[in-house]
Parts: sequence; structure tokens; C-alpha cells
Amino acid sequence: MPELLLELFSEEIPARFQRRAAEDLKKAVTNALVNAGLVYEGARAFATPRRLALTVSGLPVRSPDTREEKKGPKVGAPQPAIDGFLRSAGLASLDQAKVESDPKKGDFYVAVINKPGADAVELLSGILPKILTDFPWAKSMRWGSGSFNWVRPLRAITATFGTENDEPIVVPFASAGIESAQTTFGHRFLSPDAIRVKRFDDYVTSLERAKVVLDIDRRKEIIRGDADQLAFAQGLTVIHDEGLLEEVAGLVEWPNVMMGSFDPEFLKLPEEVIIATIRANQKCFCLRDAAGKLAPNFIITSNTIPTDGGAVIVAGNERVIRARLSDAAFFYQGDLAVPLEHGLPKLEDMVFHAKLGTQFAMVKRLVDLAAEIAPQVGADVEKTKRAAMLAKADLVTGMVGEFPELQGLMGRYYATAQGEPAEIANALEMHYKPVGPSDRVPTEPVSIAVALADKLNVLSSFWSIDEKPTGSRDPFALRRAALGVIRIITENGLKFPLKVEADLLAFFHDRLKVSLRDAGARHDLVDAVISADSNDILQVTQRAEALSALLSSDDGKNLLAGYRRAANILAAEEKKDGKSYAGAVDQAALKLPEEEALAFAVDGVHAAVAAHVGKDDYKGAMGELATLRAPVDAFFTAVLVNDADPAVRTNRLNLLARLRDTMHLVADFGKVAG
Repeated sequence: MPELLLELFSEEIPARFQRRAAEDLKKAVTNALVNAGLVYEGARAFATPRRLALTVSGLPVRSPDTREEKKGPKVGAPQPAIDGFLRSAGLASLDQAKVESDPKKGDFYVAVINKPGADAVELLSGILPKILTDFPWAKSMRWGSGSFNWVRPLRAITATFGTENDEPIVVPFASAGIESAQTTFGHRFLSPDAIRVKRFDDYVTSLERAKVVLDIDRRKEIIRGDADQLAFAQGLTVIHDEGLLEEVAGLVEWPNVMMGSFDPEFLKLPEEVIIATIRANQKCFCLRDAAGKLAPNFIITSNTIPTDGGAVIVAGNERVIRARLSDAAFFYQGDLAVPLEHGLPKLEDMVFHAKLGTQFAMVKRLVDLAAEIAPQVGADVEKTKRAAMLAKADLVTGMVGEFPELQGLMGRYYATAQGEPAEIANALEMHYKPVGPSDRVPTEPVSIAVALADKLNVLSSFWSIDEKPTGSRDPFALRRAALGVIRIITENGLKFPLKVEADLLAFFHDRLKVSLRDAGARHDLVDAVISADSNDILQVTQRAEALSALLSSDDGKNLLAGYRRAANILAAEEKKDGKSYAGAVDQAALKLPEEEALAFAVDGVHAAVAAHVGKDDYKGAMGELATLRAPVDAFFTAVLVNDADPAVRTNRLNLLARLRDTMHLVADFGKVAG
């Protein structure tokens, strides 16, 4: 079957747009094909700095004929309804419609619409220019005198359709004043001549000969592999950076890896400063030596094959990196000369949020909250207050001004150099963490106190001005802050009840549910252990784990079945009687040994479960519940709850209520599915 080859050749596309643009192109074209009745077998999209490309295989040469029956109004309906039906169905008169009957609704009109298929090339000629016009670039531009928008000036369009054995047809259309053809171009410097292509396989081969690797993932593999080999030959290892690799692969069409070096004197700078400087300014990878220390070398990825072995390119990068590292050293030495606390007044000039005031105002609230939290997590109050006061001081330093991603980390370096205790210095870095699901969690008490205070301060502040996440919109990363609080509490095993307003507590519940489900917990078990006023994150987590363990056992499964039977009987009888049963069991009214055994067991388990819950021993509490399985089974086998004697019936219903209440001490088993 025929395939479509589409290439949109342009000036350099920013690396950060390429992968998304390739996927958007595939989605837009394939959706339009399906809507037009052209069902395909497969599609692949690609991007380089100068092109977006798409191949769609297994396309039919024509769309199929279709027959549609469109239901219209009742016979005798008002004329406006008739006219609307005729227009929508494309009929000239009711003579072209047929009448069908429905036993309940009577006679109504039906239009039979037969649509003949269309030639695929003809359909593509209409589909493709619209896709280009509506393409969802994050940023686009216009050039010349036209109104067409593209990320960079479009230079050529390749659009062919055909089988592997035939000369393909050029899909005729125009965009931005450019007519579609079957001509592309190779590497800008190494092979800039025009190339005539037919179909995808021929296109890929021709580009390879013209020094263009079409697939961004293959370019990444080339860069990664060549960099590793070059480093290994020098006894070094590459500091891999997936984000940088993606960006670099988007900057080159024919990657060529080289190694440069810088003055070892710069290694006196914090290694994070060196890596950030080289990464941000030259898009180069740093390396480590055999001892794991930062090496005075870097990896360059060039987009050409230099005739001098790369000497000029390497020397140029070395000059720029030397200058940038000199700037970094200047910032670093200048920052070290000024005590961190001397920068605090500058925070009064830094607005945090129009409705919440300055960074300095947020720091004052942070200090107060951290001091309140410190005793709860075993942290020294004075050290915690000092750490909270200095937590944002590095925001006004020269280094963080140049590299905002180093905030917190530079605070730790400066605090250490200026003689602050290790707990305080570490807290300056760790109070921002965890930033993501794989990030470290603070474990030292002072760091924990300041990190919790920072996140709770931000959350409560934005809640106070009714600025909350909505849908996918979360500009202040409040979901991340809540998940950070949850991870700090759970991973440190902290008994730390959240003292927040109900609405914010509900937000934490939502985040906790997400966290537990991501960790593999069943959604129904999470719901069973969370109530509206659950403010102990660790307790909820432990209950969910214990409940999961209980219900994975045979005793737990059978006990759940017994609970459901008891709950269903109670619900039905309470509804019928118009009252709730309180669980007060009259021992004298127990008639059968099975109900006596259950009453005795429930009393003992109730007391034991309450004791375990009081000690936050939810595994022990669930173990106690599991012992009820046998007496519950025996009760329902031998005992008729709705006895003819009203007193006996009431007592047995109270016993079931006592069982229900005992199980509810640890979870609402009524919310457990299955």
C-alpha cells in the first residue's frame, strides 16, 4: 500500500520544541487521515534542527464509499424543523427522504446520505495546508509579507505519496508561498545541495549520505556512545545529563564529539558551579576522574567534521569557558566576602507575591513557623530559627542571580565557609527538598523543621489569598509542596499532625492518595483509612499498609465478607426500625454458644485494637481483627439474627453493631471494594 512522506524544511528549530513538534505533527496528520476515512497502518515522526518529517505507511489510494442514515423530525413537524433537516442532510426536498415508523414515536423522516470515496492525494492536498496553518507552536513568527506563522522561516516542503515500486506522486499544495515538491537539502555545511527524494527509505538513506541523522534518539545514542568512549580513553567518565543530551541532540544534524580542558585552578570553585557554568553557556558535558572528582575537562558536540581535527572548535570553546568560569569565580569570591545575613535587607526589595508581600515578609513567617515545628521533630529551636532566617539569603547573591537553579546549594557553601554550624548550613540547601519524586528528602532535624515550615508556609499563604491549583494549572507548584511535606513525614517516620484549615487538609488528602496509589496502594483501601479530619499523614500511611496486609490473607478476606454481611443486615434493619443500634450487648440475653463466643471475642478484640491504635501499632491492630474470623463465621452459620423474640433480635443487632464499631477503629471497611 502507498505511504505518505512529509518533510517541512526550515531555518533552525529551537531544540526544546523539536520532539513535541514531531509528535504534534504526527497526531494532527493521522487524526485528519482517520477523519477523512484514510485508515493507515503506521506512522513515525522525526525532527532535526532544520526539519520536521513524517512517514505514514499503509494508506489506501482512496477513501471508502460511505452510507449514512440521518434521522429527521416527525412527519407533520413544523416547517422550520423540516427546513433545518433538509439543509443538514443536503436534500432539496422531502421527496429525497424516506419515512420510517416507530411503534411508540410514530412516523419520522430519514435521509440516506451516500458519499462516494475520494482520491487520497486529493484529500491530502486539502488536509496538509490546514495542518500547517493551525500548527500549535509554543512560539512562532511571520516573515516576508505573508500571514503564515511558523517557528522559523519555512524554506521547502516535501510531500510524496506512492508505493515502493512506482514513481511517487507529489501531493500538490502550497503554504507560506512555497509549493510542495520532492526536494530536500542535506547538512547546511557538509552537504548543502538539493536532494530529490521519493519515499521514506530513500529519504533516510539520502539524508545519511548528506550528513543528516534524522532520528533524534539515534543522535543521542551517537553522542552518548562517542562521549563515553572518548572519556574512557582518557581515564575519565562523563557526567550524564539527560536534559542536556536532549538539547544537544536538537542542536546538531551530524554529531561529532570532541574534548576540551580548562585551568585546574577553577576546580577550587564548587563543582556544581563549574557544571552549571559549562552546561548553561556552552552546552558541554563535564567529566570525573577515576577518583570520582570533577576533572578539568569537558565534552563538546559539534555539528560539523573539522578538517583540523577540531583544534579551532576546541580552542574557541576553551576561551569562552575560561571567561565564564572567571566570571563565576568573581561572583563566588564576592559572595563569600559578604556574610549571608547582610543580604537579608535586600529581600525587602524582592516581591514574593503581590498579595503576600516581600520575600523578607515570607522569611519572618518562616522563622516563626520553623520555631514552632522544631520541638515536634527533635530539632534545636535556636539553630532552626537561625537556619530559617538565612534560608533565602542566597537569593540576593551574585552566583544565584546568575544561576537560579543553585539556590539553597550556594547558601550551604557560603554558610559553611562563613562558619555556620553544619546543621544550619545543610538546612539552607535541604529546605527546598524534595523537589521531585526522585529527589532527596531532608533527614537531619533542623533541615526537616525548616523544610516542613517552608512548604507549609507557602501552602497556607496561598490558601489565605484563595490562590489554589485548578485543573492542570499550578503556577506556584503547590502540589509539589504538599507532596514534599508528605514525603518528609513518611520517609522520616514522623508523628506530625497537620494543623491546617479543613480545605487545605483536604488538598493534602488528595495528594496523599496520589502518593499512596503511585506506591501501589489500592484506591479503596486509601479511602477506607482517610476521614475528613485525618491530619496524621504517617498514621494514614501505616493504616493503609496494615489494611492491605490484612486483606491479602484468607482470614482478612473472610472477615471482610462477615463484616459486609453484618453491615448489610444492620443497614436494612436500622432503616426498617428507624433507629441506629448502639452496640450495647446484654450478656444475659445471649442464647446460643456461637453468639456468646462472638460477644466475648469482640469485647476482647475491641479493647486490644484500641490499645494498639493508641500506640500507632496498626499491624498489631489488624492482627487482632483477624482473630475474629472464626467466631464471625460460626455466628452466621448458627445464629438467626432476626429472632422472633424482639429482645433477642435487638441484642443480636447490637452485637453486630459492636463488631462493626470495633472494625471501624482502624478503617471504614464499608469503603473496601471487591
